[in-house]
Parts: sequence; structure tokens; C-alpha cells
Amino acid sequence: MTHDHDLVLRPTEAQISAALNPPAGRNGGDLVVETLAGLGATTVFGLPGQHALGMFDALRRSDLRYIGLRVENNAGFAADAYGRITGEAAPLLLSTGPGALTSLAALQEAAAASAPVLAISSQIPTAGLGGGRHGYLHELPDQAASFRGVVKSVHTVRTQSQIPSAIEAAWKSALTAPHGPVWVEIPQDVLLAQTSIPVVTGGDAFPDELPPRPELTAVAADLLSRAARPAIIAGGGVIRADASGKLRQLAEMLQAPVVTTPGGKGAFPWKHPLSLQSWIEDRHTTDFLEDADVLLVVGSGLGELSSNYHTFKPRGRVIQIEADLGKLESNHPALGIHADARLALQALLETVEERKDAEAPERVRALLAKVTDRIASQELTLEQDVLASVRKALPAGSPSFWDMTILAYWAWSAFDAKGPNHMHSAQGAGGLGYGFPAALGAAVADPTRPVLAVSGDGGAMYSIAELATARQYDLNVTWLIVDDGGYGILREYMTDTFGQATATELTRPDYVALAESFGVPGVQTTPQTLEADLAKALGSPGPSVVVLPAVLRMFAPTHLG
Repeated sequence: MTHDHDLVLRPTEAQISAALNPPAGRNGGDLVVETLAGLGATTVFGLPGQHALGMFDALRRSDLRYIGLRVENNAGFAADAYGRITGEAAPLLLSTGPGALTSLAALQEAAAASAPVLAISSQIPTAGLGGGRHGYLHELPDQAASFRGVVKSVHTVRTQSQIPSAIEAAWKSALTAPHGPVWVEIPQDVLLAQTSIPVVTGGDAFPDELPPRPELTAVAADLLSRAARPAIIAGGGVIRADASGKLRQLAEMLQAPVVTTPGGKGAFPWKHPLSLQSWIEDRHTTDFLEDADVLLVVGSGLGELSSNYHTFKPRGRVIQIEADLGKLESNHPALGIHADARLALQALLETVEERKDAEAPERVRALLAKVTDRIASQELTLEQDVLASVRKALPAGSPSFWDMTILAYWAWSAFDAKGPNHMHSAQGAGGLGYGFPAALGAAVADPTRPVLAVSGDGGAMYSIAELATARQYDLNVTWLIVDDGGYGILREYMTDTFGQATATELTRPDYVALAESFGVPGVQTTPQTLEADLAKALGSPGPSVVVLPAVLRMFAPTHLG
């Protein structure tokens, strides 16, 4: 009797020959890039540094495409977006100490948004590890400790023979639900030393599946089938699991209205009769969801934004499908199902009974009318017009990447993503500077579609250096900068809270002239000409910048009633 795990793939004659006669001049860095290529990587992001030069020299001998950014944090954001768009692990090559640490904010966003980033950093030479006394350039007493609280897993390499297995394990970790960033570190001397280890010719890093427990889905299906007023909250886990189609099927079988979180934008069709859209920061929507007798939460931890700032108090039964075990029932008691969204939704589709509910679409229409009336009463025509102009200018199949700026806060609630995996923002960790470098990563992932980045002038200053990257690689990204002269959302928060704002006003450059100094076309627009100017920029190949001087306001804080 033969077991599957007893089977070993026999090497081909070509592989045997390559193993016995490795090419000269290879080093530990070659083992890194060979392993990445063997796992299926085609593109790496990063920034070189003294200790990491062995890896970067090895790129010269590989077929991997290298995209170099100007700041490590921006390289991390670009890798994050590449991972979100492709669903593949995105390699990020970094140097020791300051280079590694500069990526931390980007890796925090990747962790919060479950983006599969494979960060590979150099380390000081092996002789100095663990001492903190040798005075090596870039030395940290325990570099990995700086990342353990941020990334999903840490993989430490100390010899060349460990490199292929460590990277393979990290790759598998990054792509096992829930996706996330992982960290591998390799000492400088290990990367630089010549190697006689055979060329890495393949890799097996298929991620573990995370199926639901059948007894739990059976109970969930029974609850949903017998519900009088079921409703669904769809989060980013639906997007990452490529489960939007199954979500729609289930909603239609149950006649259950669906609201999407900021991370779940596009998981459900915006104009579907059962679509509550994304007005999750709205008291009317919160009341509607609280009234559900059975609420299915798929791929969301019901964190701050997704619970209307923790004002959401469900009165019915909650069923939560979540791949991140730590988020299961972390905010609300529920029938917790630890599973990949796709597999769990499939199990429900196979077991729920179809519900008839002719009134559900009318309840949805009534709710959306209340939301529309509430926003209309606040005299926010400029904001709605600007967002509508962006939507009209952006092709339906193009992705957009939004920084933490007032227009993005509007977009979380009011923007039709027109499909899953099309709209992304930094709402996971909430750091500044995400939009533009992330859009660059998306343009690398799919150069056939124009990509939109949206920033405020404050967030834009984090990313200005990457105009050089956009030009160097001729990336098809249009960057909309809404210039309100400061940190607009913080200005509004402080004024509302303290009566006046402090530390929010900014001196800023002439963004059009600055873009043109990088060889990137720039134009200053107005709310009236935004749609035409943005459409023209998006329709022109290569990078471009559109600057909109405007002071936008947020809609009223709806959690106050």
C-alpha cells in the first residue's frame, strides 16, 4: 500500500545535470532569487543596501523583474498592492536596520488588510548576531523582535542550506488564509559567500486550506433558512477569497440585504436590489443591521469602522465567518466559524433552504432613501460632485488606491467600486502615504489598465519621491491630489473637538511644477473640470498628476444619531 506522502517526485535528467554541475559565481543571494522564481514569483520590489547586495547582485543573473522604489515604506506599499491585485505573495527585498525598519508602517497595513507580502531582509554578519556589541553598521540587538508584533510569521536563516526551505515556509505562510506579511532575514555573509548548493529548480508552497467545521455550517444554515429578517455584512475576506459570486448566490437564495465594509468594497453589486451599498458609517444602516434576527458576517472582524465606531449592538443571532482566528467573536458574541470565506459560503450554499421575501428589496430601497435624505440635508454638494466626477472619469475595470484623506472617507461609504478587488485604501492600519506607491504596485501587476491614486496634500508629501519611480518604469498611474493646504481630516477633527486646529496647516509645493520636474505631466483642475481632466490623464499612457485645490468636508458623525 502506498501513501501519498511516500511518493517522491523523481528529478529529470536535466535537473540532475544542473544539480551536479551548478554554474560558477553563484552565492547565497542566488539561492534567494532561485527559490522565489521556483515558487512562481516573477516580480520583486525593494531597495538595495550594503548588507543586502548579495541578493541584488543575484537579480542580475535571474529572470525576476525588479521594481525599485525610493523609500522602503513605499516599496512595502507597492508590494502590498501587487499582492492584493494578483493574490500572489509579493517579494520585498530590504537591507538591515534602518532600511528594514522603514518598512514597518507598510507591513502593518499589509497585516491589517491581509495582504501577502514576503519581506526578505539582510542581517549583520553571523559573527555579530545576538551580541549588540560589535558595532556593525545598521546593527540592531534583535532585528526580528521589531517585526514579530507586526508580521504574520518570522523566519530566521543562519546558513545557506536553510534559505530555500525558509523562503518556501514564509511563502506558504503569507498565502495561507488569512493572508498576511511575513519576514525572512539572512545575514550578509550568508548572502555573499559562494555556494555549491545545487540550483533551486522548484518549490511546493501550496497554502493550507481552511475549510469550515461542518457541524457549525449546518447550524448556520438552519438559522439563516428560518430567519425572518436576515442580513449580511461582507468584509475584505470575501474579496481575498474570491468569493463575491458565492456571496451573491447566497444573498439571493436568502433574500438577505448585504452591506459591504470599507475593506469589502465591490464584494456585492452596488445597484443590486439587495444592496445596502457601503453606508456602514450611518445610523440608519446600523439600526437596520441591529434589527436583523440573524446577521451573517463574512470576512470581517467587525472592527472600529465596520461597527460604526463600536456603536453597533446587534439584537439578533450573529454568525461570523472569519479566517483570522484572533478576530473570531473578538467584538461580538457569535456562532463563530473559523474558515476561508469561499469554502464557508460554498458549504452554506449547499445546505441553506431558499427563502421567499418579497419585501426585502423594498426595505433596502427605504433604507437607502433615508441615507440619501440625511446626506442631502447637510449641504455637501461639492463633496458629492467631486466623488461623482472621479467615478465617471475612472474606467469601470480600473483599480483605485486611496490614501487617508477626506475624499477617501467619502469613498468608503459612497463610491461604487464596480467590482471586487477594484478599490483599496489604507483603512486597515490607517497610515499616511499609501495611495500613490500602492497604485504603482498595482500598475506593475496589471499594466493593461490605468490605475488611479487619490491623496490629500499632506499624504502626498510622503510619496513625492516615487514620481521618479513612476517615470523610470513608465507606470500607468494617474495621481489625484486634493490640495486643501493641510491635514484636512485632522483639521476638522480638532476644530470639532477643541474649537480650533493645531499643527494641521502645511506649506506645500507647486505640485504641477514638481511633477513636471520629474518628467511627469501635471495639470491643475477645478471641481467643474475635474471629470474631463481626470479622464484625459487616465486615458494617456504613463504617469500623470492632477491637482484639485479644494477644501472638502466630512458628512456629520452619524454615530451621534
